[in-house]
Amino acid sequence: MAKKEEYEAKTEGFLLPLMKENHFELVDVEYVKEAGSWYLRAYIDKEGGITVDDCETISRRLGDWLDEKDFIADSYILEVSSPGLGRPLKKDKDFNRSIGKEVDIKLYKPLNKQKDFTGTLTSYDRETVTITQEDGIELVLNRPEIALIRLAFDF
Repeated sequence: MAKKEEYEAKTEGFLLPLMKENHFELVDVEYVKEAGSWYLRAYIDKEGGITVDDCETISRRLGDWLDEKDFIADSYILEVSSPGLGRPLKKDKDFNRSIGKEVDIKLYKPLNKQKDFTGTLTSYDRETVTITQEDGIELVLNRPEIALIRLAFDF
């Protein structure tokens, strides 16, 4: 197993019982390099939304555990946050949570001379994602052709 997956899996293993205890949901854990720095990020959520205090509580517990176990060789920055707007939908639970919500989709290659689509996520399966556009037209897109799908910003 690659380091990245191992770190994510171990962190997830620690966080899951903590999530249950606090009635939170663990949305995702990612270990990524951005602008030359490693980040270990945990995205958490709960009914009604996560607060800064919730993030702080989990961050403190997770940070203490990580210091104690010390299994990550690189120096890294720990971040605990809510999934937030504009975060990509990756897993089934991300899609489930977003049914009925507006999403932005970017395709790798243009479809009818268009790469960007916005609509209400109506359904999905392993192969496709279905959205209903503002004009009421239903659009079925093949998942391998989707570069990015995320909740739309609604200002």
